[in-house]
Amino acid sequence: MQKLLIPIQGDFIAPRFDLATEILIVRFKNGATTSEPKIIILERPSDEALCQMAVEENITDVVCGGIEDVHYRFLVWKKVTVLDAVIGGWQKAVEKIVSGSLRQGDILIKSKDQRLAL
Repeated sequence: MQKLLIPIQGDFIAPRFDLATEILIVRFKNGATTSEPKIIILERPSDEALCQMAVEENITDVVCGGIEDVHYRFLVWKKVTVLDAVIGGWQKAVEKIVSGSLRQGDILIKSKDQRLAL
C-alpha cells in the first residue's frame, strides 16, 4: 500500500510546499485508491510540520509544486518519492500517480483549459 501527500490550495496543487495550509492524503494500491481522500487543514504554513507529518503518517509519495532543496533531500532521505514542479488540479494528479503515469514537472491542464492557453 502506498500513501500520497499533496499540499493543496483549493482544487489545485499548492504552488509552494512550505506555504501550504491544506494537505491531501490518499491511500492507493495496485492502480486504485483504497479510501476516500483525507484533507487536513494546518493552523499555519510550516515546512517542518509537513515533513514531520510525512514521517508520522508513513507517506510513501509526495506531489508538490515548488519545494526547497533541504526539504526535498530530507524526504528523499526518509525514502519518500517526491515529484515536484507539478502544476494543476490535485484530482488529476491523484489519478495520474495512482495509475503510475505522473512525472516530475507535469503540467495538468484540463482539455478545455488547453484551448485557452494556446
